[in-house]
Amino acid sequence: MTDFEHLKKDFPILEKKVHGKRLVYLDSAASSQRPVQMMDAVVDFWKNHNANVARSIHVLADEATEVYENARKNIAGFIGAGEKEIVFVRNTTEAVNVVLRGWGEKFVEGGDGVVTTIMEHHSNFVPWQYLAKKKNAELRVIDIDEEGKLKAEEFDNLEGTKIVAVTMASNVLGTINNVKKICRIAKENGAVSVVDAAQSVPGMPVDVKDLGCDFLMFSGHKMLAPFGVGVLYGRKELLEKTDPFLYGSEMIRKVSPEESVWNEIPYKFEAGTPAVDSVVGLSAAVDYLRKVGMGNVRKHEVELVKHTMDSLGEIDGIRMHGPKNPEDRAGLVSFTVDGAHPYDIAALLDKDGIAIRSGHHCAMPLHTRLGMPEGTSRASFYIYNSLEDVNMLVDSIKKIKQIIR
Repeated sequence: MTDFEHLKKDFPILEKKVHGKRLVYLDSAASSQRPVQMMDAVVDFWKNHNANVARSIHVLADEATEVYENARKNIAGFIGAGEKEIVFVRNTTEAVNVVLRGWGEKFVEGGDGVVTTIMEHHSNFVPWQYLAKKKNAELRVIDIDEEGKLKAEEFDNLEGTKIVAVTMASNVLGTINNVKKICRIAKENGAVSVVDAAQSVPGMPVDVKDLGCDFLMFSGHKMLAPFGVGVLYGRKELLEKTDPFLYGSEMIRKVSPEESVWNEIPYKFEAGTPAVDSVVGLSAAVDYLRKVGMGNVRKHEVELVKHTMDSLGEIDGIRMHGPKNPEDRAGLVSFTVDGAHPYDIAALLDKDGIAIRSGHHCAMPLHTRLGMPEGTSRASFYIYNSLEDVNMLVDSIKKIKQIIR
């Protein structure tokens, strides 16, 4: 087992007691916890550099702008992007909508194809559903097989498709998709690829140039950073063609009564005062993850998923969803318990200090496809979790089984 036990001391919240029990936090796919190193970086910004960016010429403003742009460079490097190819947004959802408004509404026309998948988070499904209806385009939804993997053959015919939107890793099934291949097929058919990497950038090495994607987005709050900051990656030539999503403030280069001229990329997409402190926090989180090593993070999550699947598999009446091979999954396991509602499972686990997610996980089309309208229970892991955490989850579920029998 990867020795990450020493990392727990960096996360003060894990010392918290819940109902008199040690907190076992297994909901990192929703939002991760934060290390003191990230908190210290944000507090240092507040104490020593706090000012708005790209406006005033006093010392604090210069320092804040330098910190902000250094963070951009650092975060771009983390995913193999160019410095000007990184746009700061609030979250993955906003990033998808930037592409929808600025590229989709501009270039998609009636009769064009828009392709997404049944396993998408609502954030990478609803915008394309809306676009197809607005533009009278054809929405195609790629299906899954019985193991929860995309039916690869359904990507064979993308003729006439303008957008292919796909998650790199499902937030319900854990399925890791071959987005490199999907992006290549999209490119060969003249389509733009949009990759939701919210569940992958936090837990595995991601290189946008190697993937060959056109757009990719992720959120800071799932990878040790504060709320309110996300990243949109876009290939430089595509960002140049994409229209702004919001208007005003620093996204403008010149304004006259007759017209306005937009700023250069990426600034033409960053209207208004940005969440500078959250960007600083995301950069510090990237530094923390680099030190741990993303290969090590991935190995640790696979080990936890394997132990979870092996342990839950020994309990009668437990059904797990998604690929059978832990290597094919992100760091999460969704499951159902015969005769129990997912909300009841989550509430009873909470009594033992164990935090999981229950419900549709913002993926209603997928749960309908799986025949589970009430949703699933989901345990998700990160660098501060251990085999002991998994054992506590399993022991608690065994007790719950006795209660509901």
